[in-house]
Formats: sequence, C-alpha cells, structure tokens
Amino acid sequence: MRTGIAAFLTLCFSLQAQALTLDEARQQGCAGETFSGYIAPLRQDAQTLALVKRINAARSESYQRLAESNNLPVEEVAKMAGQKLVTRAQPGEYVKGINGRWMKK
Repeated sequence: MRTGIAAFLTLCFSLQAQALTLDEARQQGCAGETFSGYIAPLRQDAQTLALVKRINAARSESYQRLAESNNLPVEEVAKMAGQKLVTRAQPGEYVKGINGRWMKK
C-alpha cells in the first residue's frame, strides 16, 4: 500500500514539474494573447490545451468579479484586459491581431 502511495505521489510531483507555465507557453510560441482577454493555443498538444483551459478559467472568474464590483458587462472587462495584455506582450511572443491573424511581436 505504501509503495503504491509513494509511486502515485512521485507521479503527481513529476507531472506537476513538467507542467507548462504561461510564461513558458508564451516564450515557446505555444499560446498567445488575444484582444478578447483570453489566451489561445497556437499548438494543439495536451499540455498547451490544459494550460489554456486553466488560465482562461481563472481569467474568467477574475473578470466576473471585476465586472460585478464595477457594474460592467463581463465582456467589456475582458476586452479591456485583452487590450492591456496584447500591448504588454514581450518581443518574440505571439498576439492575435484584430484581423484574426497571429503575429510575433
């Protein structure tokens, strides 16, 4: 039993250590910022898609709280954040332009 638990914990920690971070995804060209306020995947691998889903869920919750506290529509808060996130993207990172095409800053 203990061996099984130890193996499970080792697996969990190794998967966590291998998890892609948002900064890494941006730098590696796996995901980029959009004017919608959410990141989008440029690659369709499982690790990138899981990261995009996790980050966008957290952003959605944050936008919802901000919208409620400021009596604004969630979409408006998300778009304001999207403008800032695209503008703040670092050189070499991808952003999706208003034309819907990806471009490298």
